[in-house]
Amino acid sequence: MTVRSRTAVTALAGLTVSAIALSGCSAGETAAPGPDDKIKVVASTSVWGSVAQAVGGDAVEVESIISDAGADPHSYESSPQDAAKISDANLVVLNGGGYDEFMTQVLGQNAKPTVQAVDSEHPEPAPAEGEHAGEPHAEEPHAGEPAGGHEGHDHSVNEHVWYDLHAVHEVADQIAAELGKIQPAKAQQFEANAAGFEQQVAGLENRVGEIAAAHQGKPVIVTEPVAHYMIESAKLNDVTPPSFVNAIESETDPSAAAVADVQNAINARQAVAVIYNPQTESPVTRNVRTAADAQQIPVVEMTETLPEGAGYVQWMDAQITALQGALNR
Repeated sequence: MTVRSRTAVTALAGLTVSAIALSGCSAGETAAPGPDDKIKVVASTSVWGSVAQAVGGDAVEVESIISDAGADPHSYESSPQDAAKISDANLVVLNGGGYDEFMTQVLGQNAKPTVQAVDSEHPEPAPAEGEHAGEPHAEEPHAGEPAGGHEGHDHSVNEHVWYDLHAVHEVADQIAAELGKIQPAKAQQFEANAAGFEQQVAGLENRVGEIAAAHQGKPVIVTEPVAHYMIESAKLNDVTPPSFVNAIESETDPSAAAVADVQNAINARQAVAVIYNPQTESPVTRNVRTAADAQQIPVVEMTETLPEGAGYVQWMDAQITALQGALNR
């Protein structure tokens, strides 16, 4: 596995929809599609590609740069073919926040309508003493949301915002708005598609709420904070040592003390489940999984890209089901 670039992890300040330029392209903008043409959408990962497809329906042609379920988007390096796809796109959808940095490296000079889930202007603050990596520092509202709204969510510390189901609502709305600008005659269709998708996501939110009601405060260990926002919404208690999580996410070796702390917690069965990201697997995390298996602590895999053939809602529903099953054991 290549070393990931751990750049700023950032706040979700609503969604950044902007005219971002594309380097290495001709000076002219991409020609707008005709009323009967499909809108070309390029997404950084299959997660956001799936959301764009759900909103655009049969009016869009979506291509995701990263669709391999085993790939690590943090360390992906774009190719000239990727740059060409982005150049030809009518709309670009990316995560931002240093997560899919290859996209912002390609974007450069020519105006390109873009939906970005994370505002990448603000670097991640260091965790306070006793605070876990990916744990919220202070509550900040989403753009357009009153202070104190959307309780329990703060995106200043974790870029994996597709595990925040509320944030996915916002992405869908912004994609619908941008597609409507490109093909105004279909704007209502895109809005209706977004509403239908969001209703499905609301069902997922209800399921996470059921987990919170039944299992609030139960301790879990994570090998990497990919699912932080879901763990937070489920009101579970992440007891992983911060130094361990920070080292794993930056693909460095955790200290011997941090590894011992995790192993001791597992051997003492201080966690009811281990949340495991196979896309950041290392010998250290494999050892954590082996120890959990030996103690019969359930391991729940939560990934960064969709399994082949799955859509966002299907994928997230399966992960919620796996988490619920583990906690019910």
